Amino acid sequence: MPDSNTTSDIAIDALNADQARTELARLSVDMARANAAYHRDDQPDISDAEYDALKARNLAIEARFPNLKRADSPSEQVGAAPADGFSKVAHVVRMLSLSNAFDDVDIQEFDDRIRRYLGLSNDAPLAYTSEPKIDGLSLSLRYEAGQLVQAATRGDGAVGENVTANARTISDIPQILIGAPDVLEVRGEVYMSHVDFEALNARQAERSDKQFANPRNAAAGSLRQLDASVTKSRPLRFFAYAWGDVSAPLGDTQVQAIERLEELGFQTNTLTALCDGPQALLDHYAKIEQARATLGYDIDGVVYKVNDLALQQRLGFRSTTPRWAIAHKFPAELAWTRLEGIDIQVGRTGALSPVARLLPVTVGGVVVSNATLHNEDYIKGRDNTGGEIRGGKDIRVGDWVQVYRAGDVIPKVADVDLTKRPDDAEPYAFPQTCPECHSAAIREDGDAVRRCSGGLICPAQAMEKLKHFVSRAAFDIEGLGAKQVEQFYRDGWVHEPADIFTLRARYGTGLQQLKNREGWGDKSADNLFQAIDDKRAIELKRFLFSLGIRHVGEVAAGDLARHYGDWPALIATLDAAGPTAMSHLQADAAEVAERQAAAKEGRKPKIKATRDAIWAQVNPTAKTAWDDLTGIDGIGDTVAVSLVTSLQQEAERASISRLVAELDIQPDDTPANTDSPVAGKTVVFTGTLEKMTRAEAKARAEALGAKVSGSVSAKTDLLVAGPGAGSKARKAADLGVKTLDEDGWLALIGAS
Repeated sequence: MPDSNTTSDIAIDALNADQARTELARLSVDMARANAAYHRDDQPDISDAEYDALKARNLAIEARFPNLKRADSPSEQVGAAPADGFSKVAHVVRMLSLSNAFDDVDIQEFDDRIRRYLGLSNDAPLAYTSEPKIDGLSLSLRYEAGQLVQAATRGDGAVGENVTANARTISDIPQILIGAPDVLEVRGEVYMSHVDFEALNARQAERSDKQFANPRNAAAGSLRQLDASVTKSRPLRFFAYAWGDVSAPLGDTQVQAIERLEELGFQTNTLTALCDGPQALLDHYAKIEQARATLGYDIDGVVYKVNDLALQQRLGFRSTTPRWAIAHKFPAELAWTRLEGIDIQVGRTGALSPVARLLPVTVGGVVVSNATLHNEDYIKGRDNTGGEIRGGKDIRVGDWVQVYRAGDVIPKVADVDLTKRPDDAEPYAFPQTCPECHSAAIREDGDAVRRCSGGLICPAQAMEKLKHFVSRAAFDIEGLGAKQVEQFYRDGWVHEPADIFTLRARYGTGLQQLKNREGWGDKSADNLFQAIDDKRAIELKRFLFSLGIRHVGEVAAGDLARHYGDWPALIATLDAAGPTAMSHLQADAAEVAERQAAAKEGRKPKIKATRDAIWAQVNPTAKTAWDDLTGIDGIGDTVAVSLVTSLQQEAERASISRLVAELDIQPDDTPANTDSPVAGKTVVFTGTLEKMTRAEAKARAEALGAKVSGSVSAKTDLLVAGPGAGSKARKAADLGVKTLDEDGWLALIGAS
């Protein structure tokens, strides 16, 4: 279950590292569950607006605390894996999601970020488009030589479901295009109007069939029917608003491209407007919000995009979202209900997460029955610094509480009505032991979370680690999901990841063989064993992510894999860096002790001397390995300490070694752009770049196959130094590293 402890009412810029770490833990599991419910099962338990707000908060916290990015970070995911029943379609151009905004300040920051990235002044002209965000199901339509040849859902962004036969039944989708590029992927939203939705539900009721909760569910369920005749009987509509793979440009601007789609016969939204700057965007947002109830279809916000397509190309993409677009979401809703109980769930890292069990209530069109209570301080009406939240009101079983769903899959408690508090309501006593294994639940100084100390003996932690191991971004074994892993664990068949790869040997034959279990048979058992064997060969980055090491998310795993290339090189560095990691922890502990002693004695703490004394004991080999590890761009001390110390724990290392013995860990892929003059080279940027921002320079270097590091070492191939370069330039000179100015760098990569 999630590590749901956090002070999520605190503004992002006011979070400390511990609060940010706990918030990210809660967000990751909530969003994974929401993705599966929304994209795969067509049964969302939250609205689009709430999910998008959740994602925006996660991205913002990761941006402020990059070293805290989790192994299961949702910022690297789009949608959910396709469900069984349809053939799979790989998108030539990934179908990404949008980052979100929730207030006027967010929109100004969006404009500021784009200007910083492009190096534009505040008064330079920069136009945007603004359009309603349709609350439906994303669909990609591929046309070749003007003929519709394929229709696919978003899926997980990379692979979707083939729903071509169903899409052909939608009247808004042209079968033939006149004058279109030879290849054109049109993207948009399948939706259902309010009038059609009400009529459909009325027909369903007459036949005593299942009624739909809202138009979005109805549209998604109708499009994803295995029988296309059922889809044809449903009143589906389609708005086009984007494109994917295309053999010739649709225009020079977003507006021109949308107009071209309309000329080709697609329905486009007439409320799309061209806006000059943030204030114009906000004015258009207010206009659409006021008209929302009269549109005749559901929207959950407004989407803003940079109008100039050349600038869109320069801005590019993050891992799952474009930099040049954002969704401005509508406000959340509130409701009052009774708190009937508080449950404690234990997460993969041992965090004890309190969850409120509520008398079911409808909030924003969705029935909710639970809410996150974050941690023991939150229940007491305090933040992690002791300050008041909710006016200092604590939360007790039996209270009437106000819940809201602004960006959280599990809603939050906004307020408590003390006038309705039962006379016998007692303050909640947070457990001091783990409810799963009864080990002591310890809260360390500075940690917002109380954690189970049971480690490997705690079934909750072991089970959650196994679920993470088979997750989509990790081993992703077909037929072996969270449900199957949990059953195998409870039955004693699987205790650690290596056990998955010995299942065939242990339970492929004999009296207890898998095919004899309820719900299994010859074919399903053979399919599972084959699926497991198919995943014995695994990419290094996926393997690293699968280990579930705290702070090592998909991005960090990818950075490590690119830098070290293969598992032996990485593990050798981690082993060599072990003493440094230990010294790092000792220095932190010594600093805390020194500060406490100094406060007690009324003197100034000797921080530098204290830390220097510890670091002086580190041997040169360990220091070199540590510098190499932490010099990787994106890998800081927090990630490095977590990675090294995890692999130095005897039980953990033995478990990983047993797993490695069952696998063929594939080296990192050779850079795609092997013709680039910097492919495979390690590049460091320092000083002020004048013709592009640091972010754009890094993105270009990585696109050309280079590795970007944050520090200069003997492994550095090239230093790009702008005005103001200091210690890095001096160190590069001492090491004989080739140094270029910005013009030299641009000339080298052919961008001058």
